[in-house]
Amino acid sequence: MQTSLTRCTWCGEDPQYVDYHDKVWGRPVADSQELFAKLCLDGQQAGLSWLTILRKQHNYENAFCQFDPEAIVQLPEAYKAELMHNAGIVRNRLKIESVFKNARAYLALRDSGQPFNQYLWQFSDGSPRIFARQGGDIPTSDAVSDSMAKALKKAGFSFVGTTICYAFMQAVGMVNDHLVDCHCYDDVCQQMHAFSLTT
Repeated sequence: MQTSLTRCTWCGEDPQYVDYHDKVWGRPVADSQELFAKLCLDGQQAGLSWLTILRKQHNYENAFCQFDPEAIVQLPEAYKAELMHNAGIVRNRLKIESVFKNARAYLALRDSGQPFNQYLWQFSDGSPRIFARQGGDIPTSDAVSDSMAKALKKAGFSFVGTTICYAFMQAVGMVNDHLVDCHCYDDVCQQMHAFSLTT
């Protein structure tokens, strides 16, 4: 780990958190299934730290068919009870059920002719929003996350409140909330300027 680099303060010095900050957080995501996975994982974070979920990400991927919605909805009802005994994930009945609900909602949107990536990116008009955060002024929600949360709930998704939606937008590059003095800021800006759902 290069300690000489300036980073957003939230990632601290944990190597896994630093790697996530440097390589994943804020970089635009176009793939529908990857967006689905990230939305589900952000929902699992509710009431917990993101690092807790990040450390369990591979366990979640194994438990939920690599977040393939079609595979998830085919899992037997008894599997939900098994997941309550899976120490590799957060054993919360409502959070486990949310992944199944979200998979059904994802497929319903797709079958209605709305690809999930286009559905989500419409809330930011199809382009990332780039900010110049100096620190201390990063919100936990805004009007866009309010709209996204309301629409997702109406579409049948759960654990998608406005705070979760804003954290999701930060993670998948719908907003650039890296601080301007963070070493990732300029690179993320370049990726955002080049971003297109069609690429």
